[in-house]
Amino acid sequence: MKKPGEAVDRLRRAVALLLPTVITLAAIAGAGWATWRYGVRGDLLRLREIRYSGLSQLNAAALAELSPVRPGDHLLLCDTELMARALRRDPWVATVEIHRRLPPALEVVVTERQAAALVDLGGLYLVDTTGQVFKRAAPGDGLDLPVVTGLTREAFETRGDEGGEELRLRSALGLLGRWREAGLERRAPVSEVHLDPVLGTTIYAGDEGMEIRLGQGDLPRKLERLDVLLARLETDGVQGEVIHLDNRRHPDWVAVRVKGRTGVVDGRGPRGP
Repeated sequence: MKKPGEAVDRLRRAVALLLPTVITLAAIAGAGWATWRYGVRGDLLRLREIRYSGLSQLNAAALAELSPVRPGDHLLLCDTELMARALRRDPWVATVEIHRRLPPALEVVVTERQAAALVDLGGLYLVDTTGQVFKRAAPGDGLDLPVVTGLTREAFETRGDEGGEELRLRSALGLLGRWREAGLERRAPVSEVHLDPVLGTTIYAGDEGMEIRLGQGDLPRKLERLDVLLARLETDGVQGEVIHLDNRRHPDWVAVRVKGRTGVVDGRGPRGP
């Protein structure tokens, strides 16, 4: 027969073994409840602000209108992927990166599209540096850009031409880049690049809309000759009206019309009347 003291000792030992576990579980439960109350349902991790950076054409207020995430939402529970998709609906937005920060905030890094030119497709549209047409031009865009003409909307939207019109548009952007690299922008800023499938490329540049017919092919050498010619005209104090660099039989010749006169020059100087 067991003595009463032995039962009490066994009970005491059992309680001693279980007590740390009970205390640990109670602490975990308490921490979980505190986390839920203050961290999830409370204000501890509520967004205090959403910061936007990288904005030039856009403003934070316009992006905030698009965003499904607002100040006061939970830092850990807000859907940043959904927010990024919503912001990319604005045509100026190229990429979006969203980072969570403490104290509770979202840092939104926006990369905007860089408009390189306007393109006439039955209306003026903005095209970025990659050749992508991304929005119809609006007065509020505040851009003074060269216009690419000679493309048609129907042909541009036709995918069966293996991107022919898109390639022509990118070639026009490449020409504008070479124009700047050659330093010609200083003498004659480009206002229009006209593309013709037969006659090639014609540029209108300068304050007087000087017509420069480049034709097709051999663009680097043509721009070199043009640079020499414009320097000569500037030295002589005259304004060119029409410049031909599209002579196929004599590719080194440049025909110039200057205030009613015509002349033919090469890289060394005038050769005609």
